[in-house]
Amino acid sequence: MNIPVSENLNKLAEACPFPLYLVGGTVRDCLAGLSSADGDYDICAPASAESFVAAAEKCGARICSVYKNTGTVKLSVGGEEYEYACFRSDEYVRGVHSPVKTFFTDDIMLDARRRDFKCNAVYFNLKTGETEDPLGGAEDIKHKRITTVADADKVFGEDGLRLMRLARQAAQTGFTPDGQTLDGALKNARLICDVSAERIYTEFNYILMADLRYGIEHAQYAGLKILDETGVVDLLFPEITAGRGMAQNAAFHNHDVYEHTLRAVKYADPTVRLAAFLHDAGKPQCMRENGNYINHEEYSARIARDICTRLKVPKKTSAETVTLCALHMYDMRCDARESKIRRFIVRNLSVFDKLLLLKQADYSACRDDSGAAPCVEKWRGIYNAMSDEGAPLNLKQLKVRGDELIAAGVPAPQAGAILNALLEECALNPELNVKEKLVRCALSLCAQGKY
Repeated sequence: MNIPVSENLNKLAEACPFPLYLVGGTVRDCLAGLSSADGDYDICAPASAESFVAAAEKCGARICSVYKNTGTVKLSVGGEEYEYACFRSDEYVRGVHSPVKTFFTDDIMLDARRRDFKCNAVYFNLKTGETEDPLGGAEDIKHKRITTVADADKVFGEDGLRLMRLARQAAQTGFTPDGQTLDGALKNARLICDVSAERIYTEFNYILMADLRYGIEHAQYAGLKILDETGVVDLLFPEITAGRGMAQNAAFHNHDVYEHTLRAVKYADPTVRLAAFLHDAGKPQCMRENGNYINHEEYSARIARDICTRLKVPKKTSAETVTLCALHMYDMRCDARESKIRRFIVRNLSVFDKLLLLKQADYSACRDDSGAAPCVEKWRGIYNAMSDEGAPLNLKQLKVRGDELIAAGVPAPQAGAILNALLEECALNPELNVKEKLVRCALSLCAQGKY
């Protein structure tokens, strides 16, 4: 097996008086012919953390942290970061994410058995260049499948986070879980409720970005389908799965609300996939309460905020996602006047590009149409016209500042609102963007008592 090993890693292996192994995703991916820019190296050996640290320090390694209870060491050598783990066997209590007891061992079979999937339990001896495969993981990799290192019920029963890891790794690699693995995950799906929100969001975000790992097209959609098949998505996002089987207007949609959501993620640019997943979250509740989907975007924005709060999504990402959900239906039928779109653009410039991406994903998901969305073409044309005309798109491009308006006689408390009003006027009439004209207009607005 040809695994590209850095000089630093070879140097570390030579410094160890015991065999040092590379294990996990790096070995799996090399065997599968997958390549990534990520330098994610997990190393292990039948040696204690103390013994490893002593050997590593001899070759100039910087020890970042040592966890004696788990035999884990985080370190860097020549600027490259590694995580070391002593061969061990873990004991779990059902529903508890972390092992309750750890036993150190020199038996590679026991170490392999404490992992999740066989494809992640192939070991590469850094000294000899040979592969050790105690569970037959190489065969799984060859056939692009995922099976568990022990009975699937036991593996998933030990750690609910493995439910997310199954979907994420299958999506990223293009591997297919076998029936027993899927059955074991389904049987233990409820354990996802015992996993912290932060860990769930991290793994879910990896799934949304799964195609970026190895360039496998629509990998994010495949990952969501596995979450669906194992019942995890129902527990994490009941607001979303409430759209399962909920019909939409056949004149515009080929799919029910839930499948449309998954396909919106399938076609979405990576920067708006969370918004694509949540953009129609309000449709089921809207239909239940009103008998139609009118104004569902308002429901979606509220539900998106609730879900982002529940998952502890970073505040900036959450706020942007909620805004995108609230705006995604505007001018969907392309009947808004250009003047309204111009004002809309300057009001929402910070999310304008991402809103176009979300609208495109929404359009493509309706009928699996890769063509340009009419609304997106219309808006992009208006935006380009504004740019060609020299219309200011933000306050920085306006030819007057707030302090200049105040100096000209505009009351300070009103200056901000008037600046925004001037910006919208210039969006319609770019020739107004001259300091003297703007000052006169501002004073006129004040005289009219509008601000």
